[in-house]
Amino acid sequence: MLLEVTTGFGLAKLGAGLGAGLAVIGAGLGIGKIGSSAMDGIARQPEAAGDIRMNMILSAAFIEGAALFAILVCGFFLG
Repeated sequence: MLLEVTTGFGLAKLGAGLGAGLAVIGAGLGIGKIGSSAMDGIARQPEAAGDIRMNMILSAAFIEGAALFAILVCGFFLG
C-alpha cells in the first residue's frame, strides 16, 4: 500500500514538471512568433507601427498570463 502511494506521488511530480516545462516552451514560442509577425507588419506598414506594437504587447501579456497560470496549476501538484 505504501509503495502505491509513493509511486503515484512520484508520477504527479513528473507530470507537474513536464507540464510546467511545456507551458514555458509554448509561451516562448508564442511570444517569439508574435514578435516576428509584428516586425514583419511594421516593416510592411511603418505608419501602423503604434497600433501593431500595442497589440503585440497585449498579446504577449496574455500569453505570459496563461503560462503563469499553467505553471501555478502544475505547482499545486507538487505541494
